[in-house]
Amino acid sequence: MLSSLITKLAHVSLGKMHPRSLKLSLVLMFVTVAAGLVIRFAHLGLPPFVVKYGGSMLWASMIYWVSSTLLPRCRLLPIGLISGILATAVEFAKLYHQPALDAFRLTLPGILLLGRIFSVWDIVAYWLAIGVGLLIDALIRRKQRPWETRPTASTA
Repeated sequence: MLSSLITKLAHVSLGKMHPRSLKLSLVLMFVTVAAGLVIRFAHLGLPPFVVKYGGSMLWASMIYWVSSTLLPRCRLLPIGLISGILATAVEFAKLYHQPALDAFRLTLPGILLLGRIFSVWDIVAYWLAIGVGLLIDALIRRKQRPWETRPTASTA
């Protein structure tokens, strides 16, 4: 099973593909945000590692979904790079301290959008999540190729 998944992923093109529908993009964003909020705030008894890095990975996935929705005709690899650079920049911004920014970081929106404490391991989690998101996106878009028609009664 794992080998067939790896084989399928190896054949996925990271080039220009048909964009996702806006409806599907919104669903992906909603599910990602909901999962992130549940992992971070619902007391599910998950190990702290899963709560910390699961939330970080879902945050980075959200950055990817937003970027790929805003750049629908862009190649997937540049979207992944843009998303990774943006997520990394936000992480490095945690090293900059200014009273108003630090005050915002203590609020719920600040915690969710910017975070509070710099961690190199968060950057690793971001890039991993964006890579997984990119591969999932490639699989989704591969199935949406407009030039492939479904068999109809006359062609079947």
